[in-house]
Amino acid sequence: MSYEVKSLNEECGVFGVWGHPDAARVTYFGLHSLQHRGQEGAGIVANHQGKLDGYRDLGLLSEVFKDERILDRLQGNAAIGHVRYATAGNGSVDNIQPFLFKFYDGSVGLAHNGNLTNAKTLRTNLEKLGAIFHSNSDTEILMHLIRTSPKREFLDQLKEALNQVKGGFAYLLLKEDCMIAALDPNGFRPLSIGQMKNGAYVIASETCALEVIGAEFIRDVNPGEIVIVDDEGIHYDKYTEDTQHSICSMEYIYFARPDSNIAGVNVHTARKNMGRILAEEAPVEADMVVGVPNSSLSAASGYAEASGIPYEMGLVKNQYIARTFIQPTQELREQGVRMKLSAVRGVVEGKRVIMVDDSIVRGTTSKRIVQLLKEAGAKEVHVRIASPPLRYPCFYGIDIQTRKELIAANHTVDEIRDVITADSLSYLSEQGLIDAIGLNFDAPYSGLCMAYFNGDYPTPLYDYADRYVASLKEHVSFY
Repeated sequence: MSYEVKSLNEECGVFGVWGHPDAARVTYFGLHSLQHRGQEGAGIVANHQGKLDGYRDLGLLSEVFKDERILDRLQGNAAIGHVRYATAGNGSVDNIQPFLFKFYDGSVGLAHNGNLTNAKTLRTNLEKLGAIFHSNSDTEILMHLIRTSPKREFLDQLKEALNQVKGGFAYLLLKEDCMIAALDPNGFRPLSIGQMKNGAYVIASETCALEVIGAEFIRDVNPGEIVIVDDEGIHYDKYTEDTQHSICSMEYIYFARPDSNIAGVNVHTARKNMGRILAEEAPVEADMVVGVPNSSLSAASGYAEASGIPYEMGLVKNQYIARTFIQPTQELREQGVRMKLSAVRGVVEGKRVIMVDDSIVRGTTSKRIVQLLKEAGAKEVHVRIASPPLRYPCFYGIDIQTRKELIAANHTVDEIRDVITADSLSYLSEQGLIDAIGLNFDAPYSGLCMAYFNGDYPTPLYDYADRYVASLKEHVSFY
């Protein structure tokens, strides 16, 4: 049966630069290092002496900008860019960002990472006032709120709009005279500031994008903060004082690149700590530890070191196959797993294998990987997951919004073990995850959003509240 697949899909990645003579090309390089955050489409808007021009299309970044003349056309010393995640039934170029709005009194480019929890209500109210939307993305809502604000100055209009949108958001805006970044009051999505050797300022979803263009990290954008970059330099402002760190824990577990730092914590180090603590919490006798490429390799390394069991390359990934969540049907998704991963018979045959993975969403991928190892002759396969069970949907920027999709919401750990045909299965504890990441913010869970694991959402769910309550009635969590 064919149906829409929703797995762990990052919403997207954003990148912006102000003060570089070849800003569009710098943005291209920055977006390239954020490609893991979105593979459905890409776009860039550039500012050439106050005139904004842009290009966007479906596909990987290299496909969208394969014609060099496109980048050559995007002249200017400032630009913002965006890579979009993939999901079935939503592949319209109208949804590809950055959006470029042209008004009688100026133009604005807008890129957004995250998800608004009150988007439906805001959109309905705006449409009643006469607003016309060109996409089904919630990104457009911010611009409509800005344009309908009674405030006179753009920055005041933006602040008013930011106080109306709820949920997870990291915005980048490009105007004729400045570039502006804004982060939601909880800081769900990462957003970092850097500076290049020529003085140009850069803002990006992850610090790995700063590294690739030779920018020096300055600091992260804080929750509830607005950052303005113009020819005079960089300026910091706030649109709200009601903030509380709730950084998405899945950024550390799965989404971010291991060479990125989020809130001062290196992602590889955090994942290695997850594996180390997992080995302490869930030991098992075995001959080797095998990580599922690529996001689980750090955790597998930590598990091996802590357990004293050798780490081996028992699984090999075909680096030219995109992540399986791109596939629009279950059948294609399973075929994608077979194409992207191979078990190394010469390594695992006759051995007791500990397979370390970062998460189990629906169980189909985990089942196939266990089968790959057993088909290659593994004597036993013990699965260790370097995160707690995913039992609750996310409404802040991860494309899982119903409990029907989460195997851990409907089955016990023992039942999941049987479904994926593993010899044993254990997850990292919630406290183990918190300790592994090691944030020290004065906030619940040390500043992490743990809602996916325990249902404790840091904010009201607004438009999603009724849907969430309905899903709770239909599905029972097992602890």
